[in-house]
Amino acid sequence: MRRHPGLFLSIIIIVAIAAAVFVYPRGFGSNFLPWHLGLDLEGGAHLVYNIDLSQVSADNRPSVVAGLRDVIEKRVNLFGVGEPQVYTAQSGQNAQLVVDLPGVKDTAQAIQQIGQTPTLDFVETEQNGTSTQYIPTNLTGEYVTGASIALNQSGVGYVINFTLNSDGAKIFDQMTQKNIGKPLCIFIDGDFIIPNSPAESCPTVEGEIPNGQAQISGPSITAQIANQIAGQFNAGALPAPITLLNQQTVSATLGSDSLQKMVFAGIIGALLVVLFMIFYYRLYGIFAAAALIIYIALTLGIFKLISVTMSLAGIAGFVLTVGMAVDANILIFERIKEELKRGLPRASAVEEGFRRAWPSIRDANISTIITAVVLYFFTSSFVQGFALTLFVGVIVSLFSAITTTRLFLRAFASKDLKKS
Repeated sequence: MRRHPGLFLSIIIIVAIAAAVFVYPRGFGSNFLPWHLGLDLEGGAHLVYNIDLSQVSADNRPSVVAGLRDVIEKRVNLFGVGEPQVYTAQSGQNAQLVVDLPGVKDTAQAIQQIGQTPTLDFVETEQNGTSTQYIPTNLTGEYVTGASIALNQSGVGYVINFTLNSDGAKIFDQMTQKNIGKPLCIFIDGDFIIPNSPAESCPTVEGEIPNGQAQISGPSITAQIANQIAGQFNAGALPAPITLLNQQTVSATLGSDSLQKMVFAGIIGALLVVLFMIFYYRLYGIFAAAALIIYIALTLGIFKLISVTMSLAGIAGFVLTVGMAVDANILIFERIKEELKRGLPRASAVEEGFRRAWPSIRDANISTIITAVVLYFFTSSFVQGFALTLFVGVIVSLFSAITTTRLFLRAFASKDLKKS
């Protein structure tokens, strides 16, 4: 890049132009990869449920809560909602389930479907030619008393151990007798317990099981799959009713109005920053403004490419990084001015200015990155959106300040320009 700054700068500019077209709502990227908007921008429903864990033992509470969350996520996905969020908060016997449904139209239907009790069913199979028929039985999750996971004795994969009460043991005994060598499927809410995975959801009965203690095993059952199955077993086995505590509906009109105001504020803020940089640093300010525009296009392109759900908090995090990107340029320019005062040639002053400014820029941005990571992994909901956009924005701003701005200065510093 030192020998051919103009070439690399041209590549970055071309990529930025492509990113700008890509992120435009009516650009070429809108058909196959639309923007994902959060509840506060697209409108929808925000539901808060209480999970009753009074009848659940302390050891099984995390599993029950996780199982319920998985079931609710599966139900929410049936609505075709873009980027729904389902998360839980637990403290002792008190646990809450929060569901955000951006763009949902029929809130009443969503509440009705989400609030149903999870149903766990054991289903027999019959082979009819090349097709498989699934035959319901009277063995359901109400007979399951618990489930746990363990390493497979063969050393490959995991196993799920589950137990049935006395009535369930009798039903299961008869069922396994007549299904030896056949698959016995486990369904939750009428679908395979592992979505689109009949192999893991339909273990083969290897023999009669008279005592109500069974095991599901297989080399393809990973720790993640085993935990998911055990969690959903426990959710169906140990009733944990959910009760709607709070319901908030955000209209699409209000969300659209919020989006327009936020975008307008972001544009005004960016323009004011650009004008300040040009007024104060003249030619260098023009370079910084051009680098800032490239930064905005590239960052928005990354947001859309990785399908970041944009909320008001997320946009706020991005707007914050715009100021931080310019802050790095200010540190660099001030260092360059000092080197010019020392009498260094322009090209040498540019390189020395970047070298001396880099430690301050690095340390400041690393501290922000650490903060963003902590916020993302130890919070939830809209705070995570803020942390994610802040993290990505800081990373790209480092690239913009150290690479894009430097290429601008290298491309023009070799020419005998008048001092700005």
